[in-house]
Formats: sequence, structure tokens, C-alpha cells
Amino acid sequence: MDTTDEKLLELLTIDGRESTSSLARKLGLSRSTVQDRINRLMDRKIISGFTVRHHPDYAQKLISAHVLLSIDQKYAQQAIGLMKTHQAIKKLYVVSGSYDLIAIIKAPSLEEIDQTLDFICAINGVNKTTTSLVLSAKKET
Repeated sequence: MDTTDEKLLELLTIDGRESTSSLARKLGLSRSTVQDRINRLMDRKIISGFTVRHHPDYAQKLISAHVLLSIDQKYAQQAIGLMKTHQAIKKLYVVSGSYDLIAIIKAPSLEEIDQTLDFICAINGVNKTTTSLVLSAKKET
């Protein structure tokens, strides 16, 4: 990866939807060269895909909940698989301690948080949950 690839990554990080023509102008390259570089970065698994970032105004309106889960280990993989499919469950961590998992939920309403908790509790093998709503964030990266 050279400095041109690094600059290309920087530009794509700022706006993943920017056209290859615009990127080519900014980098002083042809459009086909930029497309080739993007393809190589994807082939080399430096870029794994393109995504949408929420606008900060929207993201701040989302309600966050952290759910600690105790799961019967013989159902753990099945439970994890089901939770991965649920849209409001944004992150899922296996942890040490008295709980087995932490699920991070983000949703626009308390009703959707409640529906997600009902979904989690209905999963076979989920023995216990403890939920905390996030009131404010003091630091996020």
C-alpha cells in the first residue's frame, strides 16, 4: 500500500459514495486507475465494504440499552445466531464473569427496545437478562 492508496482510503472514509471520477480528479489519476486501486484494496482485504454512517443528529436520538445475558451453553451458538439477525442488536460481546454475553441495542423508541428485549428473552437457552438504558455518553470514539 503506497501513499496514493492511503489518500484514497482517507477520501473513501470521508465519503464512501464519492464517485470514482471525483476521486480521480482529487488524486490526479484516471478513473479506471482509481477503480483498479479500489478493487485491489478490496482483494487484499484492506477494504471490506462500504457502509452508511448515521448523521450525528439522528444517532443522538437513538436510545441505547446494554443487556447482560446469562445463557445455557448448550444453546449459546443458536442464541448468538438468532441475535445476529435482529436489526436493533448492534453489537454482541462474549464476556467473562457472571454473565455470558453483552448485547448493545440501539433503537429509535422505547417500544422497539422493549420488543427487542422480548425477542431476546424468547430465545431458547436465555436464562437471565439485566438491562441498563444509557442516559448519556461522556466519551465515545
